[in-house]
Amino acid sequence: MDEIRQHGMDRLLNILVAAGGISAEREVSLASGEAVAAALATRGHQVRLADVHPLRLDALDDPAIDVVFIAMHGAFGEDGAMQQCCQDRGLPYVGSGPHASELAMDKAASKQVFRKAGLDTPDWVVIEEFNDTARQAQMLRTPGLPCVLKPVDGGSSVDIVIARTADQRAEGLACLLDKYSRALVERYVAGREFTVGVLGEQALPVMEIRPRRAFYDYTAKYEDDGTEYILDHGLDDQAVGGLMAAALAAHRVLGCRDMSRTDFRMDAGRRLWVLETNTIPGFTGHSLLPKAAAAAGIDFPEVCQRLVAMALQRRTAVEETLPGRARHCG
Repeated sequence: MDEIRQHGMDRLLNILVAAGGISAEREVSLASGEAVAAALATRGHQVRLADVHPLRLDALDDPAIDVVFIAMHGAFGEDGAMQQCCQDRGLPYVGSGPHASELAMDKAASKQVFRKAGLDTPDWVVIEEFNDTARQAQMLRTPGLPCVLKPVDGGSSVDIVIARTADQRAEGLACLLDKYSRALVERYVAGREFTVGVLGEQALPVMEIRPRRAFYDYTAKYEDDGTEYILDHGLDDQAVGGLMAAALAAHRVLGCRDMSRTDFRMDAGRRLWVLETNTIPGFTGHSLLPKAAAAAGIDFPEVCQRLVAMALQRRTAVEETLPGRARHCG
């Protein structure tokens, strides 16, 4: 009970962990939810793990719920919709609000915010329909080759492709636009990849990602035990400080709260490039924010406990509302 009180709680809680959902990241979300539920149960809380769906939201209507821990990735879970569902019911929930969630999920919109705030991000264009017109060819000169192709609003590195030739780019765009309404074409930055988590207002230790595969895609992230996550990366204090400051800046300019994780590339000139910010980082055994928190001396149950405490300290009554989100909420 002393641990509960030190987080501003006067009792054990009834916590709903929302996982699953409808996106391509459903299986990752279920794994995250199971890990979070198990961690919070070790602190004595009454925890229910629910597989949540836009047409199956009855779990949110339990009057005993004290707080919702959203462990959902991708569409409906990370794009502001689930957050709006909780707000409509007056439920405190872990994580960013609807607006910041939607903004971070849209890679093109978030890159515009980064650039406006003075954060370097690789050049990009958004393609909604691939064709061979001169206008589109001119657009594609902005990112050039090689380039990275990704869904504008996807996550967990699902369907990310590096194109090194025009033919590869054309093939990749055709595949992406067969599955998604918009594709982001981004200049490829050669160099080292880093990620920095934020917990509350604290930047966590910098972690370097060294995939065994050519690119840190879904397989490298969740299935390949050969991917290295390196804390002893050899960066000097100036570089580490720059990465941590940039992660906090990205978190703040998007309006995030509680947690986030921002991915970077560092080129040969040691210039930092912000790639994207995730408002609901993974919580699986492979996930990076829990690994970084552990390096800072914060074990996984404590991470989850802190996040729940942040949600409880903040009430949802005066939070922003996104028009149209309520239609998902039944």
